[in-house]
Amino acid sequence: MTDQSRQHQSSTRHPVLDVATVGKPHPLLAYFLDAVDGRFPPTDGAVAVVPALPRGLECSVAFTGHAVVATALPAADVHAHRPDGFGASLAPDFLRCLAGSTGWIGVIDATLAGRGTGGPPRLQRLANVDDHPRVRHARQLRTDVRVFGDERGLITLADGLAGRRELGVELHRPQEGSHGYGRSLLTDALSLVPDGEPVFAAVSPGNARSLRAFLTVGFTPVGAQVLLQPNRAAE
Repeated sequence: MTDQSRQHQSSTRHPVLDVATVGKPHPLLAYFLDAVDGRFPPTDGAVAVVPALPRGLECSVAFTGHAVVATALPAADVHAHRPDGFGASLAPDFLRCLAGSTGWIGVIDATLAGRGTGGPPRLQRLANVDDHPRVRHARQLRTDVRVFGDERGLITLADGLAGRRELGVELHRPQEGSHGYGRSLLTDALSLVPDGEPVFAAVSPGNARSLRAFLTVGFTPVGAQVLLQPNRAAE
């Protein structure tokens, strides 16, 4: 299971999301937290422009009929490319305009939201997993990455996009079929999050097995997202 494609050039730099460096929550975080409670932006087709994320990352986030773009570009420049909240904010041409001709564009992921269940932790913290692809991926894009798991697979829990709490999961042998391991591992992972507190996941829409697992344990789709690292030096 994956929540963001790891198939990008190894030479591409991926800065760490570190919201603490800006001293206050990023304005995009409020959109995500409101969505957990069922409070969404107006379905008006508009695109809100907010400041870029720390360390040079940017993103385009789509909700139903409304989009939010976090970028260093002036709002007028963003709107000049005619994005809208009905899907055009995630269109390839618009994303390339945001990233520049040589900037990195991540994959479009479904944004899912759930809540922790708390109680005694049902997964043990893992050590000596720094070389695992899931862990390396998490540390490229997130901070305070913690890794848990067992014989079924591993879980990453970290501070991610706009400072939200993010959960990632990967089975050790996904090619053998899940046998329900994904659902049970996610259920146990929710015990690592205090009862009722929000937690997010980004899942590729094509990863149907992963989507089914997250939906089964109570996650809800709230939107879609794509991360970018622009390179506008030659523009």
